Amino acid sequence: MVRSYYEERIFQEVPVPVPQTPTTRPRVSRDIGHYVNDTLRDRYFAACDALYALGAPARSETDVETSFGTTHVYRYGPTDPAAETRTPVVLIHGSGGCSAQWYPNTRALSAERPVYALDTPGDPGRSVHREPMWQPERAAQWLDEALDALGLDKVHLVGSSYGGWLVINQAHRRPGRLASVTALDPGGLEKVGLRFFVWIFASLFATYAPKAWRPRLAEWLEQPVIVVPELRAMIQAGVRAFRIRRPAPLPLSDAELGTIRTPFYLIMGKRSLLVHPQRQLERVPRLIPGARAEIVAATGHGPQIDHPDLVNARMLAFMEDIDSRGA
Repeated sequence: MVRSYYEERIFQEVPVPVPQTPTTRPRVSRDIGHYVNDTLRDRYFAACDALYALGAPARSETDVETSFGTTHVYRYGPTDPAAETRTPVVLIHGSGGCSAQWYPNTRALSAERPVYALDTPGDPGRSVHREPMWQPERAAQWLDEALDALGLDKVHLVGSSYGGWLVINQAHRRPGRLASVTALDPGGLEKVGLRFFVWIFASLFATYAPKAWRPRLAEWLEQPVIVVPELRAMIQAGVRAFRIRRPAPLPLSDAELGTIRTPFYLIMGKRSLLVHPQRQLERVPRLIPGARAEIVAATGHGPQIDHPDLVNARMLAFMEDIDSRGA
């Protein structure tokens, strides 16, 4: 029998524990994300806090326990007390960062609804990762447990990039708490290709370019990280401080996408290197009944960062429509 990549990881032989001696240093599991040291971690947190300051001020922060570790959660708004009872928004960030990535979106979203931004265990952030959760069922279990611990029975779930895979996976595997799903240039629709990894590395190297070169590089790469000082500092600090330990997620098959009945909204950048936008513009609505799919021009992988006013307005309108229909 041929096993999938995930099955090979799950069914691999378990190594025999090595007795600890004064000369044997404890090993960090290869499936657990971790900080290199406390000094670099604290520098990363400081860079994150500078980026958080560009968005809405968090009303509170809390930690909730799950089977996979402690999840750190930021709670925002709403600014209108009458909106406190509206179905909340839950934000799941992309790989290699934390919920500070939502700085262009928290102010607009939290003006209308309660907003919760989760730091995903396994990525740099203030969550504490203890058990592997890269497997699809485990990832869905983590998110369901986190929402349960927050007392959230119904949410509008929004994810970007790797967070997009997490929210699509949730709609497939554990949709019970979901009022809707919005996937922003997400993983989970196609196998991650070489072109995306080349773009990631090129973008990282470009953050170290001379200041005068950065605007042109940002335009060429369609990478706002290069020209937003706080975002650039956070990414650079995270690369130094944290070691991600998980494989790239496998895309959902046509059959798996076809099981989704949660109201679904897909937003992609026209020049995305993670997905082929025109292909998914046709495919996703064909497979997911009632799904919406749109392409945002003049952007690549970060439509919610490049065009926050447009994307925020469209997400809020989608959620309002879903709520008005009682979905």
